[in-house]
Amino acid sequence: MAAVPARPRPDREQGVIETLLVLDGRPVQADAHLARLGASLRALFPGREAPRGLARAIGARARHLGRGRLRVTVAPTAADELAVEIETTGIDHERVPPLVPPSIDAHSLVLRGGLGGHKWADRTLLDQEQARLGDGAVSLIFDWDGALLEASRANAFAVLGGTLLTPPADGRILPGIARACALEVAAEAGIETRETEICRESLVVADEVFLTGSLRGVERVLTLDGTALGTGGEVTARVAGELWRAWTRGGLDRVPRR
Repeated sequence: MAAVPARPRPDREQGVIETLLVLDGRPVQADAHLARLGASLRALFPGREAPRGLARAIGARARHLGRGRLRVTVAPTAADELAVEIETTGIDHERVPPLVPPSIDAHSLVLRGGLGGHKWADRTLLDQEQARLGDGAVSLIFDWDGALLEASRANAFAVLGGTLLTPPADGRILPGIARACALEVAAEAGIETRETEICRESLVVADEVFLTGSLRGVERVLTLDGTALGTGGEVTARVAGELWRAWTRGGLDRVPRR
């Protein structure tokens, strides 16, 4: 299990980001992403006015993009203002979140206290870990006591005895937009959900383990540090399908309750 002795704090001055999936010119769950961005800006840069017209700018860029990824970065300037940068990248049909969730391998990374509840623009540590792992793998972040927190680019879920479990948004993890939606669509589909601490041992014996993110949707986790994880059961596929249908129909454009 890879360990970092002292948690390197992300550089606050690089600001925070939001990354949105764009489908047919529509930024998916823009209201929820903007609400989370606003909460981070108020917490990190009190007294500085949030950029105006950001929602309109996002909508305009999304319409021109059609289908792809839109990334918003907001960072402080020397003049005590907040500057905005919007970047867009096209995504081909094969890379759009599929109904059948793809699979990925996971490797442990211990970060005392996690990375916190903001989506930092500074991803130096995580990018270094990803470069070490290569394509087809992702870091699963654990606290010092073995409690699962999240993945380097997504939130984490486990299915035990038919119940969908995910770590609580207690300040140690990013309160993911896709995470909230997955909990919502699962509950609407009659799947019992619970936010609770998950230890490494629970992951190893879980029926299913998967990740959720706003760009990739749902990804099934096949292994953890080389140990095969459970892939039996249909909760992962069901959540992936319901989430994708909600995104394509615009059914979750409101701010999720979770």
